[in-house]
Amino acid sequence: MNAPEINAGDQITVRVLKYDGAEYRRWNARRARQEGSLLVLDAEFEFDVQHESLGAISKGTQTAEYYWLDRWYNVFRFLNPEGDTTLYYCNINMPPQLEGDVLSYVDLDIDVLIQPDFSFQVLDLEEFELNAARYGYSDELKSNALAAVDELVATIESRQFPFDENSLKFSVASVVN
Repeated sequence: MNAPEINAGDQITVRVLKYDGAEYRRWNARRARQEGSLLVLDAEFEFDVQHESLGAISKGTQTAEYYWLDRWYNVFRFLNPEGDTTLYYCNINMPPQLEGDVLSYVDLDIDVLIQPDFSFQVLDLEEFELNAARYGYSDELKSNALAAVDELVATIESRQFPFDENSLKFSVASVVN
């Protein structure tokens, strides 16, 4: 799948939706690079956030965000001010849609939290099951979401992009510049 071409540094609005189409979260990011179906964005938290799994996230925290327009997950790499990875947070979601300068995806609740040493936890499987019943997820959707967890775990364990040594050398600023 070929993504619409956008330029480095262009602002993108990221919209996270629930299965019923209701907007759950929104933020602005900048395009860092695009290769085929992969879109890498550079974002900075605009205000302090209290996250149920991550705790307090301070205003100014930078992330490198990896979205594949043909995959059922995305990867957020949280960076400290020096550009070092502090953790990864992955969302299982329906493949995102890029329309103009808006990237939207439907969050399917399952998350994977990955420490810098690549130890990881799969989170929110109960929430996925509850919302599967609530929203009537199809068997195909449930199968795709669970297959995405397996693919993501295999990617982490084998240290494939973006969990490889080469990816860790890039700070957000070096990707953008």
